[in-house]
Parts: sequence; C-alpha cells; structure tokens
Amino acid sequence: MRPTIRVAARYAPLAALAVLWLAGCGGDDSARNRPPPEVSVAPVIQRSITGWVEFTGHVEAIESAEIRPRVGGHLRAVHFREGGLVKAGDPLFSIDDREYRAAVEAARADRTRAQARIDLARQELARAEALIEARAVSQGELEARQGELRQAEADLLAARAHLARAELELEFTRITAPFAGRAGAALIKPGNLVRAGESVLTTLVSVDPVHVVFTADERSFLRYQETARTGRHAVLVGLANGSGFPHRGTMDFVDNALDTGTGTIRARAVVPNPDDQLAPGLSARVRVLDDQARDVLLVHEQAILTDQDHRYVYVVTASNSTERRDLQLGLQVDSLRVVESGLAAGDRIIVSGGRKVLASGQPVSPHEVRMEEPNRDGPH
Repeated sequence: MRPTIRVAARYAPLAALAVLWLAGCGGDDSARNRPPPEVSVAPVIQRSITGWVEFTGHVEAIESAEIRPRVGGHLRAVHFREGGLVKAGDPLFSIDDREYRAAVEAARADRTRAQARIDLARQELARAEALIEARAVSQGELEARQGELRQAEADLLAARAHLARAELELEFTRITAPFAGRAGAALIKPGNLVRAGESVLTTLVSVDPVHVVFTADERSFLRYQETARTGRHAVLVGLANGSGFPHRGTMDFVDNALDTGTGTIRARAVVPNPDDQLAPGLSARVRVLDDQARDVLLVHEQAILTDQDHRYVYVVTASNSTERRDLQLGLQVDSLRVVESGLAAGDRIIVSGGRKVLASGQPVSPHEVRMEEPNRDGPH
C-alpha cells in the first residue's frame, strides 16, 4: 500500500497544472470570441482660429483722486450720495464761507483805495509837469511826483492780486468733482473742522473706461512685442466669478523693462465699462488675442487620455483597429483643444469609450458622432 501512495503524490502537481492549462485555454477562447467594444469616433476638426494667451490681472481706475480741501474751515454740507455717480463739476462739499467772503470785500476795498491813489498821483504829476515849465516847482519835486505814481500803480497791482487770491479761496470753499466717476464715503461729516491740503474728505474714481493691468511672461512678451506697443492687440476680459470673456478692449501700454526677478513685464489694457461691472480692485481674467489667424487641428477635451505625463488619443484606422498617438497640446477653444502635433487632418479619433481600449491594434466597433457634441447618441 505504501508504494501506491508514493506514486499518487508524485503525479499530483502535474494533474494540477493540467487543470490550470485547460482552464486557461477556455479563458482565451472566451476573450477571442468577445465582440469589439463600442466607441464613439469623430474626425479631427480643422479650423482657422485666432490664438491667444491668458493672464490674471486686476481692474484699475484710469483716474482716481483723494478729495482734499484747499482751504480750511468748518465743513458745512455734503452734496453727493455716498457711493453714487457724479459728473465733472458736480458739488461735493461746501465749507463755511463767511470769513472768505469778508476777505473778498476787504480786498476789493484795498483795490479801490489803490485805484484812488493812482488817480491822485496822476493829478499831482500833471500839475507838477505844468509848473515845471513855469519854473514854479523844482525838478526834484517833479521826480517825487513821478515816483508816487509808480508806487501807486504797484500798490494797485498788489491789491488786484490780493483780490484774485481772496476770490479763489472763496471759490475753494465749494469743492467740486474734478472728473466724472463714482464717489466713496464722506469721511468727514458737516460741523467738523477741516485743514487745507490735509483732511481727506472722500475718494473719487473714474468708471468708464477702466484699465486692466496684468503681468506677461517673457515668452508671451517676445511673441507679441511687435504689435503690443502699438495697441493693435485685442484683449478680452472676464471676472473671476464669471464665465467667458464678455468685455473687450485694446492694449495701450507695455512697460519699458522686464522684471529680471520674476521674468515678467507689466502690461495694461483699456476696456470700456458702460455698465459699471468692472469695479477697481476686482480680479480679472485676461485673454490677449493674436491679430493673425492660423489653421489648427482641434479635438474634444473628453477624447484626451492621460498616461503619467503624456497626453494621447486613440486613432481608429480604416480597418477599425486602434492606434495610440501621443499629442502636444496648445490652447483651449471652448470645449475643444488645439493639437500642435500628433494628429493629421482626416484622422478619426475615439472621443468616448477610449478607456475600453487596452492596447494599440485592438479592434473596435465605431459609432460616428460630432466632435463638438461627442455624447449625443453615442456609447459612453
């Protein structure tokens, strides 16, 4: 009985291998008989587009000012709605002007007095000139009368200057908007004493148009420098919480030097803002358009697969087998992506169901769809 047990143990592993081999053969037959996976395919789009580069920037007012009084005194009234729009020349504040009105009246009186002295000096000079011919007065007295007239004329000029200054200070008690824009809060309320040139009453920023300021990298600057300085580049602007780029403007300034520390250069665009949506300080998405169109190939973002740091798609051949193509990608155009290299015009690529393909050369069952709408009536 012992030899029989020894023989059975010796051949037991062979039997197990045979069972595994038979099971494997059955699995290969099952895979071979499995139908090709269904996928959605679409031809690569060939289109002429205008290129762009996107940046992040912020909105700045073209004009901004801190409104300060040019004369001191007690603030009497505020004439604008805080946070509201004002026009150039609209009254903003008024200062108690009684002291300045009195100064104007005193300056006018000084001017009148100076004018009277001139009239008297002219009469005295005319009398002296008549008497000098009769030798009734001396030459020295005549010269004295001439000096008195010149002194009176100088006094009149000074009186006129003092009057002009007094009238100007009286005008400064009425503080107006230097340009059209949106006013800030009234930082000092009526009844408080304000100091000339020191007290900030409010702030004012222009509204339409606005500046959108951003920094461009060195590569983008080199690409656009020929036309950026001439203002020929169109600029599209969108806000951080919005979609798309609804605001359009033009480049109007590129700085004169590159920042060697950051490798960027400051640029600016002028953007119309008639609906007052672009408030100063808001973050903005900036798209600088190239002024020359070029022909490109476009594929849907959904078709692009990732393998570590590679981006690729599967091309479906005429025999309905697959071929992997690694891509160099460019700009995004809505839901499409520019393909710089890796595809050719006329290629059909899998836009839906590409993950069902395990390797190049695998047969598939393609279903034609539109590249712009790959999920309509197609397998997923």
